[in-house]
Amino acid sequence: MAGGGGIGPSNGKAYPGNLTCKVFITCIVAAMGGLIFGYDIGISGGVTSMPIFLKKFFPDVYKKQSGEVSSDQYCKFNSQILTMFTSSLYIAALLASMVASSVTRVFGRRVSMLLGGTLFLAGALVNGFALNVIMLIVGRFLLGCGIGFANQSVPVYLSEMAPYKYRGALNMVFQLSITIGILAANLLNYVMANNPQGWRVSLGCAGVPGLIFIVGSLMLPDTPNSLIERGKKDEAKTMLQKIRGIENVDEEFDDLVRASEESKKVKHPWMNIMKTKNRPQLTFAILIPAFQQLTGMNVIMFYAPVLFKTIGFGDNASLMSAVITGLVNCVATLVSIAVVDKFGRRVLFIEGGIQMLICQLLIALAIGWKFGIHGNPGALPKWYAMGVVILICIYVAAFAWSWGPLGWLVPSEIFPLEVRSAGQSINVGVNMIFTFFIAQIFTLMLCKLKFGLFLFFSFWVLVMTWYVIRRLPETKGVHIEDMAEVWSRHPHWSKYVPAPDEKKPSGGGAGDFEIIKKPQDC
Repeated sequence: MAGGGGIGPSNGKAYPGNLTCKVFITCIVAAMGGLIFGYDIGISGGVTSMPIFLKKFFPDVYKKQSGEVSSDQYCKFNSQILTMFTSSLYIAALLASMVASSVTRVFGRRVSMLLGGTLFLAGALVNGFALNVIMLIVGRFLLGCGIGFANQSVPVYLSEMAPYKYRGALNMVFQLSITIGILAANLLNYVMANNPQGWRVSLGCAGVPGLIFIVGSLMLPDTPNSLIERGKKDEAKTMLQKIRGIENVDEEFDDLVRASEESKKVKHPWMNIMKTKNRPQLTFAILIPAFQQLTGMNVIMFYAPVLFKTIGFGDNASLMSAVITGLVNCVATLVSIAVVDKFGRRVLFIEGGIQMLICQLLIALAIGWKFGIHGNPGALPKWYAMGVVILICIYVAAFAWSWGPLGWLVPSEIFPLEVRSAGQSINVGVNMIFTFFIAQIFTLMLCKLKFGLFLFFSFWVLVMTWYVIRRLPETKGVHIEDMAEVWSRHPHWSKYVPAPDEKKPSGGGAGDFEIIKKPQDC
């Protein structure tokens, strides 16, 4: 069957309006929610590689990695309690995202953001003052609840506030802030590596992005979609005029009202999302976050210092390598922001998948050749170590301009309003399930599969790239309330999604949109 992925948004409405300074700043402030997620991803791997932290909380792991107890190089960090410290956060995020769906729908996107920041701040304080493993895991649980609320509400908020022509770029600021959080965490871990209380500083400083997110949430306006959904039509129209920078927003406003009225007919969005017409959106809300984690990227981000240390880097060298990959991650995300609304989602998905596949195969070969099956210990030659770092950086760059940001963008923009919050909760929930699973078993998989771990992830990269080629239509430049038409024209999904009753006026072509420009009236 033909893939049909090249179908573009030629029938999407071209609503008038500008990229105003207000919406630009608003989207940047909202995207700061990614800081709390990124900081946590970056901080855990660095802290768990600090000898002082391990000696205090995980003495068995400390003995293995310090050489007091002989161990296979691949198995030095194999401890399910240690990985629970990292992965417990994602079970909490999964549970919180389900609650956040109702909060976001009933009380608005801003309330979910505020709750997320508050819970994250509380978790940072508990972790910073932790006296035992139980306090560490409780703190991580609170952090996870905060992340669940933030990740559920922020991508939806961004997709609803941004003009359709710039929705991709502005939504990806969320991913950019995640990468900034990762980089900041890696830098702090490097600076604090030899400080006796450095691990407390690293964990406690998670409160800084949490506080920024709280303040930002208090300053943000609600989206027109959310205001209409809660019956505040006059406020919604005024807000739409402000964020579009024009007085005449009747066409877009009327479509938002119509979509809201249709959504209110749906009393049970969790039941409605299972209907046949929502099957393609639901499929990708499940598969995209699952595939995103099966790239193996979070293994690199969670455990970069642990991984580099395992393959022969010293303590500080492993932390510096994590800083380098964090910097690459941040810069490559800027590339994605610049081109996503010009070249589209599919091109980035496919190119990134191919690049990641090649790099993972080469990394498996490089690690396997040096360490073999038995994990021969010892430091890598400098030139060899640099080669491994370069391969990992190329892999990180591919993820950062493709599956990383698109994994949050695409699921947030494809659902109709009546099930959008539920759809985003499913997206976050699946993401957190797979994140927990990968984080929890990574050190065990590394111990058992050795260098074959990278072959495992490369197989899934091949599968997901093939699936995007065959099944994902292009959604760039399509208004968020007109997505159904894209699915109804796809050769495969058209059997599930009926065509709209009336043909919508033609707007700009698929290739008519430019990368993000300077906002007007700034």
